[in-house]
Amino acid sequence: MADSNGTAQTAESRARGIRATGRRRKGPARRRRALTITLCALVSVVLLGGAGLGYVYFKLNGNLKGVDINAALGHDRPKNVDDGSMDILVMGSDSRAGKNDEYGKDEGGARSDTAMIVHVYKGRKKASVVSVPRDTLIKRPDCTKDGRTVTGARRVMFNTAFEVGGPACAVKTVESISGIRMDHFIEVDFTGFKKLIDALGGVEITTSKAINDDKSHLHLEPGKHTLDGEQSLGLVRTRHGVPGGDGSDLGRIQLQQTFIKALMNQVKNVGVLTNPTKLYDIADTATKAITTDTDLNSVGELTGLAKSLGNIGSENIDMMTLPVAYDTADPDRVLPLAKQSRLVWDALRQDKDIPKSAIKGSAGDKGGTDNYVK
Repeated sequence: MADSNGTAQTAESRARGIRATGRRRKGPARRRRALTITLCALVSVVLLGGAGLGYVYFKLNGNLKGVDINAALGHDRPKNVDDGSMDILVMGSDSRAGKNDEYGKDEGGARSDTAMIVHVYKGRKKASVVSVPRDTLIKRPDCTKDGRTVTGARRVMFNTAFEVGGPACAVKTVESISGIRMDHFIEVDFTGFKKLIDALGGVEITTSKAINDDKSHLHLEPGKHTLDGEQSLGLVRTRHGVPGGDGSDLGRIQLQQTFIKALMNQVKNVGVLTNPTKLYDIADTATKAITTDTDLNSVGELTGLAKSLGNIGSENIDMMTLPVAYDTADPDRVLPLAKQSRLVWDALRQDKDIPKSAIKGSAGDKGGTDNYVK
């Protein structure tokens, strides 16, 4: 974690975890970076219907890509506590390779635009989602990628873990700051995100004020809208186009969290279970859009996860940004607030609700955009 002004944790306190968020730099590459579809963890909801997918099982199974996180990390991980809860790291990839090159030049490595830790409580009736801003300064642990060691570093942005070490390093970094073992990993990219929204028939939202952002190509008047994939991507990317927002990643995260709940409601109401063609189109798109850990790398495992999450509605999900403060040395970065972050991680580790006191004094969840989209 960052070690500055007493806000970062030491290696000895890694089990206590931290959190952070921050403003993006103003360079064009940073402006173009898109959202984590944190709802990735809920992409599994798209696969509700279980046995109904049997007739296309092999086709859908062939779409999936898996990463063996367990083999990559070995035994140097937090204890695997079997208490009925589940923790999933959901990330968005901003690789510019292939069809994603329309969002900018491929610079040789993908970064995580946003990361969310999804904690599903015992009983599978509610969940907490903690967003970790990409610009959070952390202590990154040593990682291994393609057989070579990637040396750790201090005071580096959280999203560099994914860039230099891939999914396994991202998981190891989250585990090192939280002290919580991740049960699963899910990644979604730009193109897959757009196609999934389009396959769902769009997502309905209501804006209370106009949103105009040339950088994210989004222009919306106040009122109700059904956003297609391109517009949805613009909404979760925008920072500068929302009146009253502070132009930071913190405000963007609030928009992302609001959008995720709207997306969940859309999935629930889209009627895929009574429309086999629609179900197949969505399942085909979803399985192509994501990369998972190898324990989820099959239609059977994903549908099993979907069934276990089926009773969780948007009203049963508590979303927050990990407690952070702006770095006094660089206002475009944030530092985890050690005490408040510890409250977050301790609560999740004990399968308890995150206390309201955890956000006291945090710059997170104060981006000024929470009331503009419903």
